[in-house]
Amino acid sequence: MNAYVFPGQGAQFSGMGKDLYEGNEQAKNMFEQANEILGFRITDIMFEGTADELKQTKVTQPAIFLHSVILAATAEDFNPNMVAGHSLGEFSALVANKALKFEDALKLVFQRALAMQKACEINPSTMAAILGLDDKIVEEVCAGIDEVVVAANYNCPGQLVISGSNKGIEIACEKLKEAGARRALPLPVGGAFHSPLMEPARTELAEAIENTVFNTPICPVYQNVNAQPSSDVITIQKNLIDQLTAPVRWTQSVQNMVKDGATIFIECGPGKVLQGLVKKIAPEIEARSI
Repeated sequence: MNAYVFPGQGAQFSGMGKDLYEGNEQAKNMFEQANEILGFRITDIMFEGTADELKQTKVTQPAIFLHSVILAATAEDFNPNMVAGHSLGEFSALVANKALKFEDALKLVFQRALAMQKACEINPSTMAAILGLDDKIVEEVCAGIDEVVVAANYNCPGQLVISGSNKGIEIACEKLKEAGARRALPLPVGGAFHSPLMEPARTELAEAIENTVFNTPICPVYQNVNAQPSSDVITIQKNLIDQLTAPVRWTQSVQNMVKDGATIFIECGPGKVLQGLVKKIAPEIEARSI
């Protein structure tokens, strides 16, 4: 069974999507439609922009979404039995399994990016990658800190990203190194994604998601908040809203997809981060790019 997976923030690079735009008429039309919807030429930034320009949340999120979705839309033999996306990638997955229309999903992604940017400005905060430590130990250390600091991304065994206030992350990194972490690396991100500090963004996005038409998907999406397959529209919407303040359970999602019969994982979007994680979570399973 084919499992298609879609990357999140961090996979962007200058020049992304340019070959698609230049080599495929359908792709070109979709990119131009996106420029119109967003009200600025995101293609100029994707194709020619600097790393700093691409790093702005309001650019990064729609850029990765567009690259992923257009790649899927123009791929030969695109036939998913199940889909999943890492954080932002969940929106790409929901277009791929036809739960969301391309235009509607792009509008939601842009609203999400702006809402998250705003939440970051309200509460200066950050994230850090913790390597070489059991998930349980990371959770226990974070729970014992008198600041907002939580497990945010369960990426693969031995790699967990934490999220919280600047002070909370600083304290947590020290304590986790003392507890035996091989490394505790602060990440160059604008805020504490997938933590309670994203609550203002969650509230803002909830209304937009509830007012968007979702369709019954052609195959299940394994959602970040619970790592379970969803085909029910109401469940999908609720999980998509909760995703902003809840952790991304990527390890568990991949494990469940394998348990449910996935024999090949195909990454659809910029970069190769997800196939690398899949190989660490389930070394026996084939993983490649589209």
